[in-house]
Amino acid sequence: MFAGLAALGLIAGGALVGYFPRQAGIVSLLASLITFFAYADDKTRASRNTWRTPETTLHLLALCGGWPGALAAQHLLRHKNRKRAFQVTFWGTVSVNVGAMVLWQSVMAA
Repeated sequence: MFAGLAALGLIAGGALVGYFPRQAGIVSLLASLITFFAYADDKTRASRNTWRTPETTLHLLALCGGWPGALAAQHLLRHKNRKRAFQVTFWGTVSVNVGAMVLWQSVMAA
């Protein structure tokens, strides 16, 4: 959970000081909250044996900037943190997000 909150803090803090676009901080914060609650809802549905949130939806939320919330939910709720195939795709979404932020910063710094 700490890693997810730390990542969100770095993104939001970077946006506040102008290192990243302000919108990136806002989007990351909102997407992380939505993603965290999507994981919580899916965990509840799993325990009730009802219709689940598709994994592609969880990955799409992470890809849209909600990966810090997803990371926090995986650790705090112990949900989707042991399924290897899910984790491989999840870390791919994290890589795409971090890569996009690095690319944006390197283009803006040039």
